[in-house]
Amino acid sequence: MDLLRDDSYKDIVVSTLKFLVDNNRIELSAFVIMSNHVHIIWQPLQHYTLTNIQSSFMRHTSKQIFKKLSVEDPTMLEKLKVNKYDGDYQVWKREPLSIELFTEKVFLQKFEYIHNNPVAAGLVIFAEDYKYSSAKFYHTGLDEFNMITHYTVN
Repeated sequence: MDLLRDDSYKDIVVSTLKFLVDNNRIELSAFVIMSNHVHIIWQPLQHYTLTNIQSSFMRHTSKQIFKKLSVEDPTMLEKLKVNKYDGDYQVWKREPLSIELFTEKVFLQKFEYIHNNPVAAGLVIFAEDYKYSSAKFYHTGLDEFNMITHYTVN
């Protein structure tokens, strides 16, 4: 579903990522927020694990999106209704696809893929023109969201 089509829902994702960065839970190297999915390259910090981070990210964004939908778009909220043992609504896939980026080659391939997502979708001509992406940071050095750590590969 295009649940994230409205920028205010993308802002929920951004604020959650920002919280994780500001609280030293992750280092964020790249991201893009599309209308129906997100791609993120992050590294858990300190004692946090990828599972902890994913769970926290999904739980927090789901709650915020649920609250917003319950007020602004109950029809969309009904589309998210599920009959599961652990909840009545589901925003994210149960098992998010996580790929370990073991080599520089794989990292760079995913990095480029993430930033070119809005171009491939026909939303912009240049990746750096898409607001909800880290592409602008890598193109201009400007981090509008103040949460990106420039990637380094060994």
